[in-house]
Amino acid sequence: MSAVIIVLIILVVLVFIALIKTIQVIPQASAAIVERFGRYTRTLNAGLNIVVPFIDTIRNRIDLREQVVPFPPQPVITQDNLVVNIDTVIYYQVTDARAATYEVASYIQAIEQLTVTTLRNIIGGMDLERTLTSREDINAALRGVLDEATGKWGIRVNRVELKAIEPPTSIQDSMEKQMRADRDKRAAILQAEGVRQSEILRAEGEKQSAILRAEGEAKAAALKAEGEAQAVRTVFEAIHAGDPDQKLLSYQYLQMLPKIAEGDANKLWIVPSEIGDALKGLSGALGNMGPGAPSFTKDVPSARREEPTVD
Repeated sequence: MSAVIIVLIILVVLVFIALIKTIQVIPQASAAIVERFGRYTRTLNAGLNIVVPFIDTIRNRIDLREQVVPFPPQPVITQDNLVVNIDTVIYYQVTDARAATYEVASYIQAIEQLTVTTLRNIIGGMDLERTLTSREDINAALRGVLDEATGKWGIRVNRVELKAIEPPTSIQDSMEKQMRADRDKRAAILQAEGVRQSEILRAEGEKQSAILRAEGEAKAAALKAEGEAQAVRTVFEAIHAGDPDQKLLSYQYLQMLPKIAEGDANKLWIVPSEIGDALKGLSGALGNMGPGAPSFTKDVPSARREEPTVD
């Protein structure tokens, strides 16, 4: 009886194991390669799959999502014989699980070696300056070569990025010195331009100020001359409106004589010829007043113009 129970237990275990091997659950974005007696049979897609236990075996499970693989720095020689270290990052995706399993032994290692070889071919035709400034061109060329070569492996290379390009330390120091010199040069140029612009603006300001000052002085002189002319016209009109006689005019001439002689710097002053006529007229007017009236004509000679003498 005990032997029968043991046999039943063994059969149950075998059936349970067979059921486990029969039902295969493949996760989403994954695939599995099924072999029967060592030969490829089919590819299991995501979901619940049934296989023949102890006959069908799962050879490989492959992730179909996009993968990111960074490669260590690789020394590459440029066209001008300088060694630069380049870090690369590959973005790839398995599109055919069967080809990725049977067409290449290790597609990761194959992609790495192909990347290094292609980089050396591309960078070998560029100098250092072009290498540092042509990342997009290098990425495009590298991606084209990798995509063409990995297509038969069931791999699609989506992107290739150069993470870092490190030139030698001596070259880095020289580049830093050159950049510092360029920055100092640009700063000096900008400072000189600023000083020049400031001087130009200051000169323009002084010019405008002088022009405005001259215009103001000219307007002030014109207004002053116009005021004086208006005053003369007003006096002239007032005199003519008052209809003065010769006596009043002679008296006004006499009042103006002391004002002409005012000032310490007046060494020589000129008597207009009209003064004599005015005095004669005034003397005649006073003579008519009586015999005791003073006479001015004998004391004042005929008016003449004196010219200054030069020692």
